[in-house]
Amino acid sequence: MPLRQTYGFPNPLGSTQLVDGSWNFAVFSQHATAVDLCFFDPSDPVHEKSRVRLQQRTGSVWHGAISGVSAGQHYGFRVHGPWVPEHGHRFNPNKLLIDPYAYAISGRLGYDRRMSDPGNQLNRSNSAEVVPKSVLIDRWFDWEGVERPNRSWCDTVIYEMHVAGLTRRFPELPDSLKGTYGALAHPSVIRYLSNLGITAVQLMPVHQHIDDGFLIDRGLSNYWGYQTIGFFAPESRYASVPTMRGEHVNEFKGMVKALHRAGIEVILDVVYNHSGEGSPEGPTVCFRGIDNFSYYRHERADATHYRDFTGCGNTLDVRHPFVLKMIMDSLRYWVEEMHVDGFRFDLAATLGRESDGFFRENPFFKAIHQDPVLSRVKLIAEPWDLGPGGYQVGNFPEGWAELNGKYRDVSRRFWLGHHGIMSEFASRLSGSEDLFGWSRRAPYSSVNFLTSHDGFTLHDLASYDHKHNEANGEGNRDGDSLNHSWNHGVEGPTDDPLILNRRDKHRRNLVATMMLSVGTPFLLMGDERSRTQGGNNNAYCQDSPLSWMDWGAMTERQRDFYDFVRKLIAFRKEHPEWKRTRFFSGTVPRNGRARDLVWYDLGGTELGHWDWGRDAPGALQMLIEGRWLLVFNAGPAALVVPPPGAWFKVIDTALPTGFLEVPEPAGARLEVGERSLLLLRWGES
Repeated sequence: MPLRQTYGFPNPLGSTQLVDGSWNFAVFSQHATAVDLCFFDPSDPVHEKSRVRLQQRTGSVWHGAISGVSAGQHYGFRVHGPWVPEHGHRFNPNKLLIDPYAYAISGRLGYDRRMSDPGNQLNRSNSAEVVPKSVLIDRWFDWEGVERPNRSWCDTVIYEMHVAGLTRRFPELPDSLKGTYGALAHPSVIRYLSNLGITAVQLMPVHQHIDDGFLIDRGLSNYWGYQTIGFFAPESRYASVPTMRGEHVNEFKGMVKALHRAGIEVILDVVYNHSGEGSPEGPTVCFRGIDNFSYYRHERADATHYRDFTGCGNTLDVRHPFVLKMIMDSLRYWVEEMHVDGFRFDLAATLGRESDGFFRENPFFKAIHQDPVLSRVKLIAEPWDLGPGGYQVGNFPEGWAELNGKYRDVSRRFWLGHHGIMSEFASRLSGSEDLFGWSRRAPYSSVNFLTSHDGFTLHDLASYDHKHNEANGEGNRDGDSLNHSWNHGVEGPTDDPLILNRRDKHRRNLVATMMLSVGTPFLLMGDERSRTQGGNNNAYCQDSPLSWMDWGAMTERQRDFYDFVRKLIAFRKEHPEWKRTRFFSGTVPRNGRARDLVWYDLGGTELGHWDWGRDAPGALQMLIEGRWLLVFNAGPAALVVPPPGAWFKVIDTALPTGFLEVPEPAGARLEVGERSLLLLRWGES
């Protein structure tokens, strides 16, 4: 059927099937002089089949309705305009461009020299052969009436995971499913997550992304996926179904449906602060070729250079109305059409940057706040970036939760026996009111984490003093060198039972601290199974067993630790004292029998205002509502503590299992082992 173009509509952007069967195409480009729409045969996606110049322009949107195409059709854009890099314009119609609003992208996107314009010189090589194509899709899907879990923040336990990394070696999966969206929907995987007790999976980036050229040259890949090139398209490399017609879009929806049916929410890690096109030397595959000046932030003196607050070569200009619109449209699409439950925003401080730094009243935050869809989902900020004044923990607006890096650091330092941190440690245990209370946010706004994808695993945190990133090919210069870790006497693997016992207890102390803190707990994939990356704390390029979950039979030590984590999660769910909607007041609450929070030293003396300035490390008791007593001893020697009353021990991290099978009476004098944590319950056996 021959192609025919009619006027079409400037909204919505992207591709939309109209009632007469034609497809409307609309693309924003403020500075273009012409836009060509190119079609490719899915069975031969290398060669351009036909080309149509969009005839209509409404404001900065080029559009047209095309009849003669159908779902499964592959397409891309070629955009004409000035080549003046010093003014920010880098139009090159030799480059085939992905639709910024593409709902599916066929194939894996890797670097090829035909994609780029090195040295600010126009490269006339045709990139169509190496650029994946945008795909028209039928967007219908049967959700079968499955409802969202709608978990409250207070009941949320987050599990950060990688779709492929979790499932690549899962033993109960057929090989055809391993490493895919379909794997995460499989009953055996969902059963594992449910038995562990998590309520939300936070998926590392699943938007279509690019593999950097320097990684391909080393035989590596962008495993983590933080180089997005399609903010509406699920990453095709995680598909178990063909992707030529965008079939993996429904596979993703099926994954969400299966998780929701099990009561598990889906949170996406999203990267709207930069794109995978990198520096001006990088590939031109989408935004740079469509309207470089509008999509990216540039240095004022020389627009050939980007302002880079992300460390990834560029920064998207969220201040531009059409860039902000794209982000908002993308977020709504993932909520309304893909049914996800929330987002973790990578380097979210960048999204709040105006010309003079971070601004919590930024238009992006205002747009989220007033949006009837997005204001109702879970919003988590990674509250920093690499620009000036980039560390913004506690400064995000109402309605946002934040990854609490201060919680991570002070918890690690406490169990290393550092001095002068008792006051801050107490603040983090009790919900970080100093960070979140001033803006009328609740304790659950603090997402308490000890480890994440970016850094050591929990196993490695107790096994290495130094990072070991040699496999990344960067001379071990990449990754953070300040980890507050401890190898307990030997760097890396050892058979010494004394060292292994110390490491196990160190990990029990850390995870018990997190699960018994007020706030939202966040667990890294595999920490419960003692997953190691061999000391690599920046495994962003390691799509290999180094990063994948090891599903082999657990040792007795590993089984004990897994059971401890699982029981901690279950314990937390059963007891509302750790699922608070308000901060402690230190007074007797209405209808209460005791003050909601009292602090003691290990001598049993209540701590007053001036006592917090003491430099003694690791000696603290936390009494919650007169019922629960947490005793911390981060010192190198056991201590005898006079507990204020009759108590029963519930948790003792000095034990290999952590939990006591039957709570034991504490007696008149209580011994707290060196570098140990106790949890006691008042007056019950």
